[in-house]
Amino acid sequence: MKTELIAKLRNKTACIGIVGMGYVGLPLMLRFSDVGYRVIGIDIDAGKVERLNRGESYIEHITGTSIAAAKARGFQATCDFGAAKNADALIICVPTPLNRYREPDLSFVINTVEALAPHLHAGQIVSLESTTYPGTTEEELKPRIEARGLKVGRDVFLVFSPEREDPANPDFVTQTIPKVCGGQTPDCLEAGLALYGQVIDRVVPVSSTQAAEMTKLLENIHRAVNIGLVNEMKIIADRMGIDIHEVIRAAATKPFGFVPYYPGPGLGGHCIPIDPFYLTWKARAYGLHTRFIELAGEVNRSMPDWVVGKIADALNERGKAIKGSRMLVLGIAYKKNVDDMRESPAVMLMEILRAKGADIAYSDPHVPVFPKMREHRFDLKSVALTPETLAFSDCVVLATNHDAFDYGLVKAHARLIIDTRGVYLEPAPNVVKA
Repeated sequence: MKTELIAKLRNKTACIGIVGMGYVGLPLMLRFSDVGYRVIGIDIDAGKVERLNRGESYIEHITGTSIAAAKARGFQATCDFGAAKNADALIICVPTPLNRYREPDLSFVINTVEALAPHLHAGQIVSLESTTYPGTTEEELKPRIEARGLKVGRDVFLVFSPEREDPANPDFVTQTIPKVCGGQTPDCLEAGLALYGQVIDRVVPVSSTQAAEMTKLLENIHRAVNIGLVNEMKIIADRMGIDIHEVIRAAATKPFGFVPYYPGPGLGGHCIPIDPFYLTWKARAYGLHTRFIELAGEVNRSMPDWVVGKIADALNERGKAIKGSRMLVLGIAYKKNVDDMRESPAVMLMEILRAKGADIAYSDPHVPVFPKMREHRFDLKSVALTPETLAFSDCVVLATNHDAFDYGLVKAHARLIIDTRGVYLEPAPNVVKA
């Protein structure tokens, strides 16, 4: 089974099935298609499937032209999990959020595996890319596959290979980002290396699925902890009257032993605010308390409230309250130059300000209409960034520093700017650093 599968993967006669056509699955589909594989995309969102089959994209940095080209090469999207029976490789790229108690929610992964299971057959490889705690692949996927009478490592080959997408980053694309891969058995790993080795420049093997799962968590916990540190340093520096961004720029001139991280209004994206808590939850099963990780999470989660405090103070100095003030939020995506709204701290700021009675508007060229979100509801559209819009607002909150914004225009016409991203280097009467 393994020899035949690897041969099909290497000569590109294998059919690749990707489950989850989002920010991870869609670029991966394009890469497999680009090098000559036939690809099937499976997603439960009928709207996404319809758009893909029309050759359209719903992610800003992925062009409709690239989707149409993949379609011309044979790509098809479907909501039918039965299509999995036609695939030689199945790659799972579905969300792994936290529940309301900040515990892992594996429902998307488990529901996906259970939907795929009736259509699995000998000679397939299954890869999980969704970030999760160590042991998920072995404890959740392996038993569900073997319940169908298939032996992992003999009939079906199971690997974990965490996604490493950085949307809209021109310096790193799917092909050039090294890919970690761990197999449930040595034969599984060999099949996994054959799967990804055809489309990724460098595949990094590790000894087990657990090691691969932990690798992804370490990457994101490293960032979360260091962002938590610099956010705490920001608060201290602010109290001392020091510009933390000036300090970071100076520290970054050290050519060794220092990596610059930058403060902001909170953590955003699907990974960094969420992934650390997958490990804290799993560690409790081993009687361990992850104090360092949880402290960083506490600091990062407090940032929107801290920014709102700075807004309240700045308005108070001008004889105003948050209640009744017109707030214009600049940038509501979770990071600059993307349309990705997942876990955006800007939205948390909007929620808090709205609850305090502010009149909220936003401007974001990447998000023309506030999208439907599970936890946040705003019936808003992006407003044009004009001198009139800026002058009309009591407070402009610079939450996400998109390159498309004219920061000179903002500074010239806004009465009050709350700069959460360190855009304005020089002091100005209408700029408050937060």
